[in-house]
Amino acid sequence: MTAVPKDARTRAAGRARRPRAEPLVLLGPGLLYLLAFLLVPLALVLSYTIFKRGRFGGIVHEATGDNFTRAADPLYLDVLLTSVKLATMTTLLALAIGYPTAYVIARLPARWKTPALVAVVLPFWTNFLIRTYAWIVLLNSEGLVNSALTDLGVIDRPLGLLYTDGAIVTGLLYAYLPLMILPLYSAIERLDPQLAEASANLGAGPARTFLSVTLPLTLPGVLTGCVFVFVPSLGNFVIPELLGGGRTIMVGNLVRDQFLKARDWPFGSVLALSIVAVLIALLTVQAWAARRFSGEGDHA
Repeated sequence: MTAVPKDARTRAAGRARRPRAEPLVLLGPGLLYLLAFLLVPLALVLSYTIFKRGRFGGIVHEATGDNFTRAADPLYLDVLLTSVKLATMTTLLALAIGYPTAYVIARLPARWKTPALVAVVLPFWTNFLIRTYAWIVLLNSEGLVNSALTDLGVIDRPLGLLYTDGAIVTGLLYAYLPLMILPLYSAIERLDPQLAEASANLGAGPARTFLSVTLPLTLPGVLTGCVFVFVPSLGNFVIPELLGGGRTIMVGNLVRDQFLKARDWPFGSVLALSIVAVLIALLTVQAWAARRFSGEGDHA
């Protein structure tokens, strides 16, 4: 049996170690970024929840559970329910508008898909505050919407469109609709057209094909889009402040006020972690559903 030269063994060992080291090198910057700007701040916020607020703000390092008890007060629970209601309405409207839009874009000729997707993300190229203030111009009593309706004779006096829950939902929908369209487009684009053809050949109509074939296969994209819209809508505080006129308080406004106005960092940390808990729960459900439907598709 011929002995393997030492240099050959060394090169073979180096090649065996290299695949293990390369992922660490590639993942290193991303992991350091998450550690520095996500995990460490999250750990600080978590540690603040058990301490007391100082007389003039800040942190007093005395352990207490009052922050969690206070968060269960009906006043704050009502704010949470209002936030969930508005975020849910925004998500459902985004799904109702985004799914047909994504479907049409996915079925466009190849040369038109990129311009259509650019048009979807085009609002992101403008500052978020400028886009929000534009809705104030549109919705106020002397804005373009009321002026157009008055000129057409539809209304006799201006409608109260601004500073309402409807204005908040409209602003949230406009801000986050692209986050619904893009994952839906990705899911629909991956569908095999032959599946719809096979369904039609078996006698299924368009509605039956959509409910039995298209929707189940794109459900992971639906869930991803819903998470992408619901979570930022739940935590947004700029749109309720500007388009809602501060009349409707959402969780994002409450968290901001606790940190910047009341200077109650411990209680603000509890409220912030409640949003993080909702995010983790939604991501868990989305990942479970994606694995389940992916497994069913593989099994089939």
